[in-house]
Amino acid sequence: MNKRPSTVAAGAALAILIATGVAHATSISNGKTITVFKTPWCGCCEVWVEALQKAGYEMKTTDLEDLDGVKKQAGVPADLEACHTAVIDGERKYVLEGHVPIEAVEKLLSERPDVKGIAVPGMPSGSLGMGYDPNARYTVYSFDGSADRTPDVFLETGVK
Repeated sequence: MNKRPSTVAAGAALAILIATGVAHATSISNGKTITVFKTPWCGCCEVWVEALQKAGYEMKTTDLEDLDGVKKQAGVPADLEACHTAVIDGERKYVLEGHVPIEAVEKLLSERPDVKGIAVPGMPSGSLGMGYDPNARYTVYSFDGSADRTPDVFLETGVK
């Protein structure tokens, strides 16, 4: 099967999203609009989307069979990849990779660090969408989109 058309479509979808007017996104929801790129058969992604909706975010989903192009265009390092990729609209666009907890999203939006995005690699048990457990321990990393830089720890969950 040729993956090229799906990759091109995914890249085009992300390029269109990034090219949309920042003022328009900000006026709609003041940085609370999140567009999620996911596969159509992933139930855990849908649980993550629903949790963020309940937290007050406007969620838009785009189902694609191949997310490789989206992840590449978003600058997600291969070792941080997970099952879905999302982009936050607002004054600044950020990438959310995987089962990022709401507290990390809130920290990202309040601190507005100079990063490309944050990620929870893989699908850790107990993360949001993966049988959520507020005491689950896993790491949220920040990344700047460069392949040669080691990701930084952004947030440790389950640490009190």
